[in-house]
Amino acid sequence: MDKVRIHNKSGTMGHSISDFYPLLGILAVVGGLSVIGIVYFSQDPMLAFMGYFFLIFGALKVMRIRGFVEAYQMYDVLAKRSKVYAYLYPFLELGFGIAYLLAWQVAAMSAVVVPVMLIGALGVYLKLKEGEEIPCACLGTVFKVPMTWVTLGEDLLMAGMAAMILLY
Repeated sequence: MDKVRIHNKSGTMGHSISDFYPLLGILAVVGGLSVIGIVYFSQDPMLAFMGYFFLIFGALKVMRIRGFVEAYQMYDVLAKRSKVYAYLYPFLELGFGIAYLLAWQVAAMSAVVVPVMLIGALGVYLKLKEGEEIPCACLGTVFKVPMTWVTLGEDLLMAGMAAMILLY
């Protein structure tokens, strides 16, 4: 009953909602921290969400960085070509998170976040288009979450939010 059907070239894959519990839990933590930051520290809502999102997601990647790098190189177009980039990526996310939470160089940071997230989205899209079922490296390898269109949505959401910051 809690199956989500995903159609692709190789047929139908079914994922249970429970496959996404770790992601939903992390997003709940990000949302909760954002509310605390907004209410108690007068943080900008978008900067708070983006800051906590990048900080937590980056930290999860660093916790088991070798596993993250192996998983990330399976689909990211830059990480496939450069293991150095794959190792650097979690630290980029941590830097993005800290910068957004401190409201430091927000425009410059957003100008970097947009292409980084769009390149990531391209890799996710190409892998989803192939129909190959692989684990998502979005939560590092601490939690096992399947790569689905939700992964693409995460990347596009963060790129879109950074683009909104640049436009306004």
